Amino acid sequence: MKIEIKDLNESTLPRAPEFDRFPFSCKRCLYWEHPEKMQENSPGWQERAFEEKLRWVEEVRKEFGPCGKILFLDGEGAVYAQYGPPRFFPNAAEYPSGPLSEDAIFLACLFIGNKKFSGLGLGKKLLQEILEELRERGFKAVETFARKSGLENPSGPVELYLNSGFHILRDDPEYPLVRLIL
Repeated sequence: MKIEIKDLNESTLPRAPEFDRFPFSCKRCLYWEHPEKMQENSPGWQERAFEEKLRWVEEVRKEFGPCGKILFLDGEGAVYAQYGPPRFFPNAAEYPSGPLSEDAIFLACLFIGNKKFSGLGLGKKLLQEILEELRERGFKAVETFARKSGLENPSGPVELYLNSGFHILRDDPEYPLVRLIL
């Protein structure tokens, strides 16, 4: 198995993981950035969603720097992550366990789209890479909304974060806000 971790950018976004549970992809997901556009399904929506996601990546990279990573396993996009200051993720304000802390970087997604990549430790590997990068960049903390039940969540299961040193900042029956001081 050959593992490569690359920054999310204009050249890696097209290779983002495809979901195996429904016809979608991280490269077209606008859940955090533009939730109002998530319900669109008119002809050409996939291309429009990809272009919108690409614009978002370009904008955030210009202002913030690297804002995500993709873990490739044997050349295939296996794990997707995106992160940045909370202002780039308006849908985060809707979560009952919020708001996000002003001093934290929001880890919006840490997602394994295909079950064949689950259970290999790839999510944990990508999380550790992201945390190391954010430490080196001088950020104080990372927060995310983890999921207590099931693995079908863009941010990942709460156990992953608790086992990686995060603590529950604000609890919720389904999506607690977890935080790690870097």
